[in-house]
Amino acid sequence: MPLPPAPTKRAALLNTEALDASAKPRALRRSVAHYDETESASTTTSSIEAFDRTTGGVTAEDVSSVEPAETIRHSSKPRQQDRRRYAERAASEVIAAPKKAKRTGPSKLFVLDTNVLMHDPMCLFNFEEHDIFLPMIVLEELDSNKKGMTEVARNARQTSRTLDALVATHGADIATGLKLDSTGHRQVGGRLFFQTQALDFNLPASLPQGKADNQILGVVDALRVQYAPREVVLVSKDINMRVKARALGLAAEDYQNDKTLEDGDLLYSGALALPPDFWIKHAKSVESWQSGSQTFYRLSGPIVPELHINQFVYFEAPGEPSLYARVTEIRGKTVVLKTLKDFNHLKNAVWGVTTRNREQNFAMNLLTDHEIDFVTLTGTAGTGKTLMALAAGLTQVLDERRYTEIIMTRATVSVGEDIGFLPGTEEEKMGPWMGALDDNLEVLAKTETSAGEWGRAATSELIRSRIKIKSLNFMRGRTFLNKYLIIDEAQNLTPKQMKTLITRAGPGTKIVCMGNLAQIDTPYLSEGSSGLTYAVDRFKGWPHGGHITLARGERSRLADYASDVL
Repeated sequence: MPLPPAPTKRAALLNTEALDASAKPRALRRSVAHYDETESASTTTSSIEAFDRTTGGVTAEDVSSVEPAETIRHSSKPRQQDRRRYAERAASEVIAAPKKAKRTGPSKLFVLDTNVLMHDPMCLFNFEEHDIFLPMIVLEELDSNKKGMTEVARNARQTSRTLDALVATHGADIATGLKLDSTGHRQVGGRLFFQTQALDFNLPASLPQGKADNQILGVVDALRVQYAPREVVLVSKDINMRVKARALGLAAEDYQNDKTLEDGDLLYSGALALPPDFWIKHAKSVESWQSGSQTFYRLSGPIVPELHINQFVYFEAPGEPSLYARVTEIRGKTVVLKTLKDFNHLKNAVWGVTTRNREQNFAMNLLTDHEIDFVTLTGTAGTGKTLMALAAGLTQVLDERRYTEIIMTRATVSVGEDIGFLPGTEEEKMGPWMGALDDNLEVLAKTETSAGEWGRAATSELIRSRIKIKSLNFMRGRTFLNKYLIIDEAQNLTPKQMKTLITRAGPGTKIVCMGNLAQIDTPYLSEGSSGLTYAVDRFKGWPHGGHITLARGERSRLADYASDVL
């Protein structure tokens, strides 16, 4: 619900309904205190004390009761007007101040493993009101991993710079802990502690003391005894480390902040089935009108809060007409639905390709819509992601001349062992990774049957001249103008890599991200932390972005059966 507008009248005339009776007077007192700091040292403070006594629980009546003759006796008329202005401004701050949920329970002490810091260099500021402890061996491991150009080395250097900034802040004392909000991260309320002395701990003889992981476990064990009954928790990305900690009776957790979703089944699908009683509940409030070949419906009802912009809805019931539409507008409690173009019909074929199921039709509507700049497609093998993206791209590049060319890239993560360096130029090196492109271009070239063998060969050469294959390694700093960018196998990208690619888009560029979250080959990614999951979740509801999960495979009955049973 939008906030009420800021008051523009004097405090004595404020509307009582515009103020929240439960709001606290901290903002009001802060404004008055700030005002008094600007006054000369000789100014009396009796009026402020009277003013504070009248604001024990600020409401509009309390603000309006501040009269110059009663509460500001020692002020001249100009200062009385200034007081009123500050009271009005403070009242507006009380209205606009967001309510924060109160945290309950004691704060914890989290001991971070080195892999957490090298995985996310900003993890120090993601533990809210809890304290953080860094063993000395963690700093040693950071120092030994800071060299090189890999992502891990960059994160280690960034973590070191963050620690240096915290130590260098004014008034920082390592003995009492460094305030984590001292560098501008105001949402953090905890402190950072370093191991400054040796700790006594007894670990089983089967754990060698020289190993870094075992030393961290010993620190956690010593802190648990030292800070009892406060909860001390080890945070590590290493599964075996967490298993060993739990075997020793220590609390251990995975670092969860990098995960967009806990369960892949909770991922936004982009489509919603309307309930069987949809028309019965919404029939009285439906407005409809025609615009070209599309029909629009404006309705209100209990289903509106569940919808997002560019989400697809469908109604299928035996004996009743079906409805396939997309959400184009949400205003308050009303929503506008727009019917779709039917790409199942041969007359609407895109580069000779027709869709075969409901979700493919949804995806093709997104791929061919000029108002959609970012499309994400997920689905199992054989659902037609690459074929539809290429067909829509070729139509808009060669026929409609909307984009100048198609750029295709993908993460070069092999399924088995690496075969070594590949010869040739950038495009030739990427050739073996683009087998899916060649397969789909072969299918698309066969759809043009009227031109004969020479015509198909010429079409194939024209298609390949408009498709550029690029490597992810050289995307930094580029800007794509009027390009149709396809990111294949996007499930193997990290959120940072996904951000790097999407921010390359210049004016007139469309980006299509495709992937299968069940086929992640990167060893340090899961369904919850994949860059594709991250992009789907963050772009949900954006007016110029859309997503659809393709449910049914259309490759072959063998591929469909293998996807289900293997």
